[in-house]
Amino acid sequence: MSDANRNYPVSGAGLGLRRPLASKLMDVPAGAIDFMEVAPENWIHVGGAMAKKLRYFTERYPFLIHGLSLSIGSPAPLDEQLVRDIKQFMADHGIRMYSEHLSYCSDDGHLYDLMPIPFTEDAVHHVAGRVKRVQDILEQRIALENVSYYTPTDTAMSEVEFLLAVLEEADCDLMLDINNIVVNSINHGYDKHEFLQQMPAERLRYFHQAGHYVEAPDLRVDTHGAPVDDESWQLLESAYELFGPVPTLLERDFNFPPVSELLTEVGRIRELQQAAGNKAAAHG
Repeated sequence: MSDANRNYPVSGAGLGLRRPLASKLMDVPAGAIDFMEVAPENWIHVGGAMAKKLRYFTERYPFLIHGLSLSIGSPAPLDEQLVRDIKQFMADHGIRMYSEHLSYCSDDGHLYDLMPIPFTEDAVHHVAGRVKRVQDILEQRIALENVSYYTPTDTAMSEVEFLLAVLEEADCDLMLDINNIVVNSINHGYDKHEFLQQMPAERLRYFHQAGHYVEAPDLRVDTHGAPVDDESWQLLESAYELFGPVPTLLERDFNFPPVSELLTEVGRIRELQQAAGNKAAAHG
């Protein structure tokens, strides 16, 4: 599929806006970042100085939001008020797309972690129905992210089978996390390139890229607290060869380095995108 036929919400290389970085990123030179992303739960109903900082960025960059607490796979009732708040937040700031994790984090109360959904047909139907309801309220499509997990709760289906089934039944989009493919492929012993090749190009909207922690040769922990490692960079390069220079966001959630180091990683994303674009053009 050519890039011209894709409905990308943004282009280029982006950076996640985290509160500890907000003041420092205000001094970033124009053109150093192509777009930004926030977790809406951290900014909805925020006022005062932080609200002014958010407005500073949303007036200067194309924006996406990536949710933390919709809990799309939860057995608890869907939090429709949160969805309505998100809809208003998107309207207030001209936000182009909403993505969420294909996981859950609540039942009677909220957890501080993303739990794996059982890979079953019943779970596919449950999640797809909730996604459709979210899309009806928002009056637009959402994207789901492939998540890292450490102990599957049911393997009647494989991870990739479950992901593809949910996307198809819900008729929603995909925000593909490259680092999560690397982490899961090591922790669960599958081929990361085979997983990548099965992703539906027509549903791809953008990529996430991040770093992780090496606990052991066969155990990686998805932390977003370290630089991107060589294996994740290599898989990102492979993803661009397969799908073209898909918009890509660099995630960093703690252990923040100097902004210059984050911009170096954003720059590397751009370099890989440019190389993929040049290669595609050379081959017609």
